[in-house]
This record gives sequence, structure tokens and C-alpha cells, in this order.
Amino acid sequence: MSRDPDFTLGQRIRVYTGGDQEYGGVIVDDFGDLAGGAVTIGQVRIAEASRRFAIHLDDGRLVFANSTDLRGMTD
Repeated sequence: MSRDPDFTLGQRIRVYTGGDQEYGGVIVDDFGDLAGGAVTIGQVRIAEASRRFAIHLDDGRLVFANSTDLRGMTD
């Protein structure tokens, strides 16, 4: 499967958020350069690294994922 790094807002995609389960959805936001860094205060990590894309799944849920978790509908 190809991994297209150029996903766009409004694009229908398939999301793999762990395991073999696949979910269909639409990209509703791209956080671009804002995504990425974990937050650590002192020795305590209070937030993991954020994901680049917000995806509205066909079942109504909103999930956040990186491009490595996405596939175009034609892949």
C-alpha cells in the first residue's frame, strides 16, 4: 500500500488506529506544523505527541491520526 503524505481536507480516507481494524472517514482538519511534540513538565509527561489530522469517521466519531495511519480510498 502506498502512503501518500499529501492528504487534503475533505478527502475520504481509511484510518488504521491500531491492529487490523479499518475505519472510513473524511479529513476535517490538518494541524500541519502544530502537530508533533509531547509535553513534559519537570520529569512528568502530561501529554503525548499530538496527531496531525482530525478525521470524522463514518460512524460519527472524531479521531486524530498521523499520515502513517491513513490510506487513500484507492490504495
